[in-house]
Amino acid sequence: MAEIIASEILKAILKTLASVVFNTYDRSNGIHSELKKLESTLIKIQSLLNDASQKETTNEAVQQWLNDLRHLAYDVDDVLDDLATEDMRREFDQQSGAITSQVRKLVPTCCINLSLSERLHPKLDNITAKFEDLEKEKDRLGLINLKHEKPKRPYQTSLLDTSRIVGRQEEIKELLVKLFENGSCTQNFSIVPIVAMGGLGKTTLAKLLYDDAEVKKHFELKAWVSVSDQFDIFNISKVILQSVQGEDKELTDQNLLQVALKNQLKEKRFLIVLDDVWSESYDDWQTLVSPFKECAPGSKIIMTTRKVQLLTKLGCVHLHHVQTLSHDDAVSLFAQHALGADNFDSHPFLKQYGEGIVEKCDGLPLALTVLGRSLRTKNDEEEWKELLNNEIWRLVERLGVEYFEELLSRSLFQHAPNNKSLFVMHDLLNDLATSVAREFFLRLDVEKVKDFRKEALEKYRHMSFVREEYEAYSKFKPIKSATSLRTFLPVSVELEDSWEEFYLSSKILVDLLPELPFLRVLSLSGYFISEVPETVGSLKHLRYLNLSGTLITCLPEDVGNLFNLQLLILYRCNSLSMLPINFSKLKNLRHLDIRDTPLLSKIPLGIGKLKSLQTLSKIIIGGDNGLAIAELKDLTNLHGKTHIKGLEKVEIAPHASEANLSQKRLSGLELEWSDVFNDSRKESLEKEVLNALKPHSESLIKLGIVSYGGIEYPDWVGDTSYLNLISVSLRGCKQCTSLPPLGQLPSLKELYIEDINEVKAMGSELIGTGRAFTSLEVLELRNMKRLEVWSTPIEVVLFPCLKKLVIRGCPNLVQVSPGALPLLNILEVSECESGLLRKLVQVASSIKELKIESMLRLNDVAWRGVIEYLGGVEVLLIIKCNEIRYLWESEAKASKALKKLRKLRVDECLNMVRLGEKEEDDCGRDLITALRSLIIEDCESMEHCRCPNNTEILVIAEVQIT
Repeated sequence: MAEIIASEILKAILKTLASVVFNTYDRSNGIHSELKKLESTLIKIQSLLNDASQKETTNEAVQQWLNDLRHLAYDVDDVLDDLATEDMRREFDQQSGAITSQVRKLVPTCCINLSLSERLHPKLDNITAKFEDLEKEKDRLGLINLKHEKPKRPYQTSLLDTSRIVGRQEEIKELLVKLFENGSCTQNFSIVPIVAMGGLGKTTLAKLLYDDAEVKKHFELKAWVSVSDQFDIFNISKVILQSVQGEDKELTDQNLLQVALKNQLKEKRFLIVLDDVWSESYDDWQTLVSPFKECAPGSKIIMTTRKVQLLTKLGCVHLHHVQTLSHDDAVSLFAQHALGADNFDSHPFLKQYGEGIVEKCDGLPLALTVLGRSLRTKNDEEEWKELLNNEIWRLVERLGVEYFEELLSRSLFQHAPNNKSLFVMHDLLNDLATSVAREFFLRLDVEKVKDFRKEALEKYRHMSFVREEYEAYSKFKPIKSATSLRTFLPVSVELEDSWEEFYLSSKILVDLLPELPFLRVLSLSGYFISEVPETVGSLKHLRYLNLSGTLITCLPEDVGNLFNLQLLILYRCNSLSMLPINFSKLKNLRHLDIRDTPLLSKIPLGIGKLKSLQTLSKIIIGGDNGLAIAELKDLTNLHGKTHIKGLEKVEIAPHASEANLSQKRLSGLELEWSDVFNDSRKESLEKEVLNALKPHSESLIKLGIVSYGGIEYPDWVGDTSYLNLISVSLRGCKQCTSLPPLGQLPSLKELYIEDINEVKAMGSELIGTGRAFTSLEVLELRNMKRLEVWSTPIEVVLFPCLKKLVIRGCPNLVQVSPGALPLLNILEVSECESGLLRKLVQVASSIKELKIESMLRLNDVAWRGVIEYLGGVEVLLIIKCNEIRYLWESEAKASKALKKLRKLRVDECLNMVRLGEKEEDDCGRDLITALRSLIIEDCESMEHCRCPNNTEILVIAEVQIT
């Protein structure tokens, strides 16, 4: 295990040292010779790792040697990261003009580089010396240079699935002519060579020829031999003999074997395929073909090879060089393996990426096949796009996600029991990981740390600790010696949404953090800190900074100097009001999480220059001095969820078009205008802007449109091309007079419509044509003040999957015909007419939970018209329904109507007198048998309450019972 980790670290270091950019930079700083010396030593050590991996489990000294190697590798990585960071700083200074040309003229280049060189020389010399000492330890430890065994090339057989073959027809015709001709060769057999680089299809061509019906008729004997790297004459001859003889005779002598083969081939016309020949030995060839001399004329040997040297020695002049596939054939082959089809007709959204990948493969069948197979289970456009763009860092990240999912599928990680977005590790696996990382990872325990020697602390690279309510400096004081720490990570035993408060001593921030210059990961999440110290800006190696849930109001300007920063998490920083002005210097930033930052009203200029950004949770469009929406055009890697605010500040629709949202793989998009509707709002412009902000159709899962000022929605809202759209929210669009055709979205599960005051009817324009809302599970209508009609054509099947329906603040909605709601389990109705409630319960036979609040004209008579349909209700909540005086006429009738009722809550029903209008002291107490919980609160007119015998929970509060 340690060998694997050490090996990967060394590979990364050697790759950095070998890079062209790095070599240019180290020469300019006068440290090239030191780095070349280091590289040479690392290569020597790397050659020992194969042997060390076999000895580390049984030899503690080897294990310690590997750990020492890992420590040094970390040190080298820190030095190289110093260099890379300095290079980024210099590049930014040159681009921004921070060092003017006049100043450069006054300061010699040698002086500019002097400080860096002086600091690096002693570090490199010390590290290299330690590596050399490790390399010298090989004799004492018995480590030797074990080369990795070269994997054997896969052998091919003559069997072929012809349904997968595309193109090659002309080449087959040409080669068949050569197979059937006798030729002018002085021997009875001749060679038909098929030559090409790897992956072009030499073996496939040979298989097609070998399996051809005319070929089978023409040749009396056939044999196929997969030769590969080792030109083993005995084994090749043995396979040929077994093929033509039809039986397996055990011959151990090569002479006897070749005599037997000669007898079998005598006066017979044969076809022998020697696939994948690498040998260049003329003598070996002559030995192999010696039994072939007395065969019948016209015999052929098909040889597939990458090398022409042997063929040249044999006098072969007319070599058949395999051609690359035509573009059409290449598309067909790729589509077969990627999609199981001959083209992209069934997947038009993948066509541009597929054809781009095909073009990069340059007609190579193997590349087309391998890449096609790699995409066979992936219809996500993002994965095709990534493969096409082939940006290494994105591929690595994507690969990391795939690796994590693989580990999850193998139960190395498991979903946390109470939160599926979190993951836990089994105790046994945790113990194993702790064992492997014991010299590098510290779990901070105050009692143990007191006993650690300074030398031991200096070696730790990663530290985590359980967050406590009050974190005193004394707990962390010993950590000042752990100067090589890369990770400072508090963890919590509570869920993320816990409201527990945590306090961190300011001395930890001011005195401890500056002593940890190599930090890559720093989390202060959840602590009640109001200020981030300026020294955080000096942590130049930092990749991950998590300040979520803190009380900070701003970030230090020096945070802009964190050139390596990739993740900045400011989620739930409720007091955060501004970001650093020089934010655009964070060129490597990939993820910026500013969700739930209500006071943050402006995004710094230049954020569009952060081309590495992949997730940006909130985008605030500014005015003259703020972020322009057109700046989003260069954020080509943006994906995930984002919320764009301030769209009323977009002056012309073409600016919105420049944002190019249709090409960004956003899974969640919320578009928001100001909630102030005045004369400055132009409905036609806002429709044009919303139309220009059309998102990518295949990736979108969640859509929200807030405070839009148009009269109607553009055509893309509700378009059926949004196949994966699951959730739609339309809120505060106060001027819209109609709703988009959302009913035809095939995957829509959640629909929220709120504060759209001008809509008077919901009908065919929302439903569309044919079956509608086939997947919808949750529907909420809130504050639709003018909504009067909810109609459904009789012939249309609606809401077959609806499970939850919420209608609130729709006082004029009286004409309702939604059709049957067979799966509706939860119904909530408030601030609506009582007639609406009755019509809904009539068509929903599966309601288990009913909540009603502030109902209009819901008196005792109206309520009894409702209660007769509540036979399946288990939970009933009645709040602020002041016209109801009694819930039921008698307990006998209640037991029939509410036979499954388990929980009843009545709250703030000011005129409620009793539960039952007719109550007798000794009757009916056992009739409502299912009721287990009864809660009555703030019912000031309550005179009497009979509690059924089966009740287990009884709460009566703020009730004056006489």
